[in-house]
Amino acid sequence: MRILLAGQATAALMLLSACGSMQASTTTTMDDFTARAREVAERWQASKEDRAWREGFVPLQNLALEPDWQRMPDWVPVSELNSVWKLEADLPSQQPAPAILSWEDGSTLTVPVVPATAAFARLSKPNDFVDEKCPAKGCRPLRVIGAVMGEATVTTSRGQVRVPTWEFTVKGVREPFRRVAVDPSAMSVPPKVRQGELQEVFTYETPTPYELEMRYGHGTCDTTRGARAYETPHVVVVDVDVRDNVRVCNAMMRVDRISVKLGGALGDRLVLDSSSGLPLLRGTDVQLAQTYSHWDPRQS
Repeated sequence: MRILLAGQATAALMLLSACGSMQASTTTTMDDFTARAREVAERWQASKEDRAWREGFVPLQNLALEPDWQRMPDWVPVSELNSVWKLEADLPSQQPAPAILSWEDGSTLTVPVVPATAAFARLSKPNDFVDEKCPAKGCRPLRVIGAVMGEATVTTSRGQVRVPTWEFTVKGVREPFRRVAVDPSAMSVPPKVRQGELQEVFTYETPTPYELEMRYGHGTCDTTRGARAYETPHVVVVDVDVRDNVRVCNAMMRVDRISVKLGGALGDRLVLDSSSGLPLLRGTDVQLAQTYSHWDPRQS
């Protein structure tokens, strides 16, 4: 297990500084890895995040769904960024019936749904920061003239799921503005990396039920000795044995792939990164430590 000072990246290569000394805390022996992996497994299985990740609704994207900006007039994204909303209709204020979310594995979850008034209040809330000033002649009011319920597919810790949405019609705009209608009280926040811990293994694939192909980060002067897995009935903790060969190296990071064999089929066990203790997402380039370190979906 190599703790990289260069940080993490989703691209194949990231230049973090031109040159510098790479000092890192390195775990090389199998005994060290086993001790760390056992700690990570026990910590995760005793956490509130474990049940939420497996059984709850943990969205991994904003609740305000990204529209197709290419189908919008040029002034619309500027007005939206600056929260230039104008309500010109009476929105439904009654709370809809609860919705049942159904995942591909057959699991379900019943969640409360917010009324259109609550969804619009959040949609039209001024942004915390604006990086483009609203020009006097280029920013028009987004005149909301109605709202209807719809559905959309969102990404969660348990995979893709269909959720109810509120779709707001803006006068003169072809595409509606959509927001997930699930009550934020039914959501959980993605787990955060602890201070001093960094993510080494980012994501994984399963070429076979007994094999993980992992994406991991390492320094350009490092040597990869192999991958390791620690298995319990509930989780698999993974690590890549990366060792630095020189005292001084540039601070570049490379993302590579490596495979590890399991003693038993992965099944429904979670895969955890030994360095950060975070769960890994399968079949994606998204990594928790970088993407969700300061993000709360309930506030999006």
